[in-house]
Amino acid sequence: MKNLFNNPSSSEWNSILKRPAFDSSQLEESVSKILVDIKLNGDEAVKKYVLKFDGVELQELRVGDEEIEEAISLVSTDLKGAITIAKNNIEKFHSSQIQEVEKVETTPGVICWRKSVGIQKVGLYIPGGSAPLFSTLLMLGIPAVMAGCSDITVCTPCDKNGKVNPVILYVAQLIGLKNIYKIGGIQAIAAMAYGTISIPQVYKIFGPGNQYVTCAKQLVNKEGLAIDMPAGPSEVAVYADQTCKAAFVAADLLSQAEHGVDSQVVLVASTLKVVEDVQKELAIQLPLLIRKDIANAALNNSRFIVMEDTSAAFNLLNEYAAEHLIIASDNAIELSEKVINAGSVFLGHYSPESVGDYASGTNHTLPTNGYAKAYSGVSLDSFVKKITFQNLEKDGLKNIGASVEIMAAAEGLDAHKNAVTIRML
Repeated sequence: MKNLFNNPSSSEWNSILKRPAFDSSQLEESVSKILVDIKLNGDEAVKKYVLKFDGVELQELRVGDEEIEEAISLVSTDLKGAITIAKNNIEKFHSSQIQEVEKVETTPGVICWRKSVGIQKVGLYIPGGSAPLFSTLLMLGIPAVMAGCSDITVCTPCDKNGKVNPVILYVAQLIGLKNIYKIGGIQAIAAMAYGTISIPQVYKIFGPGNQYVTCAKQLVNKEGLAIDMPAGPSEVAVYADQTCKAAFVAADLLSQAEHGVDSQVVLVASTLKVVEDVQKELAIQLPLLIRKDIANAALNNSRFIVMEDTSAAFNLLNEYAAEHLIIASDNAIELSEKVINAGSVFLGHYSPESVGDYASGTNHTLPTNGYAKAYSGVSLDSFVKKITFQNLEKDGLKNIGASVEIMAAAEGLDAHKNAVTIRML
């Protein structure tokens, strides 16, 4: 069986779990030229690249009110209802992340606290090519609004007629976003990073994209602009034991595989029979998909790994650090205690990764490519800065002043010491 590994030793894991990769260095030169051009020439350069890459000549980059009104009328009632349910759940989950200011008296007369303040200017990149991801606008726009970001810019590609996907525009107006620009790709990242006459400069850029968008984000990040996280092709890992439903597992693998040809799916199974049963279901379900060619290509990057020892299986999964991790087992809750590295975890037989993508309430903008070992997915925290404050009364300074003076003197920083001493005379 292709890409099947039976109880591999830990020394083999790195090679087995290697992700599909492209040489970003080959992209950097061409991407960098576009970034520099837009930095120097603003709107004129942006429009040039929209014409070159998207095949449309734009007079205005900003989406007008009339286009938004028209878009609202084009979205079906059923879809509007589904989006409302997703919006409510996302708001409910992210509102639980709001932290009230708590003042702490660390020493009598010394009061310290931390306050979350929304990042003033943020840019949201929403892919709009083969799969316009209006769900990503929900995932990014809702916490941005809740966090109090005052200036939110949305960039998303337009079609050959210069129109933005109507569902994306419907979602934008639903959550109160008005600054929407019909540009995608490298030019969108550059415009938000540097600012143009039409498009405001932002302080942090969020959102997924193809290898060109990813490269552009990484390059502007090197220049000091904040981005949400390093990102690569989407991925899922599934742990499945003998209690799993093979049809469900196959459906989960395919739901990830249809994202793109460079997506990766990994199945870690407790027995060879589980793998064989899932393979049979894949053969049944794959031909029925609209994006079957994409999913089939992605399956070439798949891994089927038999790990009879449960602890070893989760050690391997923690080493992989999947963007999405599904535990298909009757004991999913108990097994979840073994998870150390993952972007988002889906437990049991009725928690497909799709619910996290759309409507359960958790955020679907997650670390890929092993970054889940150190990075979290997007949350309300992603859109705020946490500023610390301290307020000392004179008695408070007296209570800790001697300690500060001694420590400052020990480091040879007399001015630091004097800043306390002069107040205590």
